[in-house]
Amino acid sequence: MITREEIANVLDQPVYDGDGNKIGDAKHVFFDDMTGRPEWVSVKTGMFGSAESFVPIRDAALVQDHLEVPYGKDQVKGAPSVDVDAGGHLSETEEHRLYDYYGINWDSVLSEAEHTDDGRFAAGPGPAGTAGAAGAAGAAGVAGTTPGGTTGREDAARREAMRGGEAMTRSEEQMRVGVERHESGRARLRKYVVTEEVQQTVPVTHEEVRVVREPITDANRDEAMAGPEIGEAEHEVTLHAERPVVETETVPVERVRMTTEELTENETVRGQVRKERIEAETETFAEDETRRGGKRRGRE
Repeated sequence: MITREEIANVLDQPVYDGDGNKIGDAKHVFFDDMTGRPEWVSVKTGMFGSAESFVPIRDAALVQDHLEVPYGKDQVKGAPSVDVDAGGHLSETEEHRLYDYYGINWDSVLSEAEHTDDGRFAAGPGPAGTAGAAGAAGAAGVAGTTPGGTTGREDAARREAMRGGEAMTRSEEQMRVGVERHESGRARLRKYVVTEEVQQTVPVTHEEVRVVREPITDANRDEAMAGPEIGEAEHEVTLHAERPVVETETVPVERVRMTTEELTENETVRGQVRKERIEAETETFAEDETRRGGKRRGRE
């Protein structure tokens, strides 16, 4: 059986059935306002925790880091939906429905509620009342439950916590952007040969035949009379001409080398960061007017 001292270890912890199947997470523990014993635990179920089912905690046990209940997962998820009033209590009708669903004898519950742990009768064995809740916002108080109510040291501690006696730290993620150097490509110099047509004009000379006639003079008379007086003769002259001659030679014209230079540009990056938000929830506490010993259960 779960004791009041163990409630802090129950809240927000996983809840498993006897076969090791996770049912959900424990959110609230409901106490018997007359005896102060834990009676019910509400379990958040569903894919996103949108549903809440009530499970008897009397036969539950803490196993390492989770709460184990002697009911199957499907049975817990199929439990009747009940309403909790503004004061955080279950009505007698709602509680009766839950006991019937889980097969718990209602008369035995009333009989147990009329006795305290030391065997004394609890004050006022009147009709069954409601079950009140103490939420996960405050640690479960152990001592000081007054007969017929959920006040005492527990409510005082909860009020003190809500007045700012405890603080929480808000954290958020920050995006830090750096740069890393990586290989983005390669460049190389490659030399190859192409053939181009070039044109250049050069002067060339050639010889042509021209007939020059000279009159006979005293100066050339002897030379002119050296041959036969009359007859046929022939004289051959060799002509010459120049023509272009092409030769190539390789000469260096320039030096080519490759260097790198760094250019800086701005680049925008985007990412997602998570931030915690803190909201204040205000709960108004009213004095318990039902101090006649009625059976009420409050949640932790």
